Amino acid sequence: MESSLSTISVDGHQLAYEALPGRAPGVIFLPGFKSDMTGTKAMALRDWCMKRGQAFTRFDYSGHGSSTGKFEDGTIGRWAADAVAILDRVTAGPQILVGSSMGGWMALLAARARPQRIAALVGIAAAPDFTEDLMWAGYPEDVKQTLRRDGVYLEPSDYGEPYTITLRLIEEGREHLVLRSPLALPFPVRLIQGMKDPDVPWRTALRLAEHIDGDDVEVVLVKSGDHRMSEPEDIARLWTVLEGLV
Repeated sequence: MESSLSTISVDGHQLAYEALPGRAPGVIFLPGFKSDMTGTKAMALRDWCMKRGQAFTRFDYSGHGSSTGKFEDGTIGRWAADAVAILDRVTAGPQILVGSSMGGWMALLAARARPQRIAALVGIAAAPDFTEDLMWAGYPEDVKQTLRRDGVYLEPSDYGEPYTITLRLIEEGREHLVLRSPLALPFPVRLIQGMKDPDVPWRTALRLAEHIDGDDVEVVLVKSGDHRMSEPEDIARLWTVLEGLV
């Protein structure tokens, strides 16, 4: 574990986090599926906040990175509860949630649970409802049969080892879908989405914007952008968006 990290205990798991003091609103980075708080975007945000004197928090969900637990035991509800615990117990005052991929879904769930704590929300290739709309809906019948029979499927990944997908992840995810009814988000929302994203269709950002019940919503489509959105120009764009929010 990195020496600068602290932990909190949440439902038997030790969640690793780093919280840097600074002025409000604070910024919280929420990583993606099987990602962690050491990625390019997280560290770039850390640098940006340190230079500005802005409070900043990054963390790992249970079963991810430096936190304890097994990845395959995780669910959408479990990871959303981790995010809310960090919001409640580690941060103070208004926060800007910055969610990457699955972290965008986690940010939406955290914002829905604690709307009074949120100053703004930024989604980077946000993937709300991905277990249902991208995984289950996209799986061929043989993969669905494997999940029903074995309860687990090893999904090939372009980012390293296969992902261990469990039937429980899919089924529990249905309890936390956010694109089936209006989302009351009474604060600024910015959605940054690459149009060459192979994992999250760019129209997902438009669909999400349509479901948000709030007036201050902007979608930034980047024609050359991929899923990671971690190139120097992507980081600069993120900083510009945050400058307009803080």
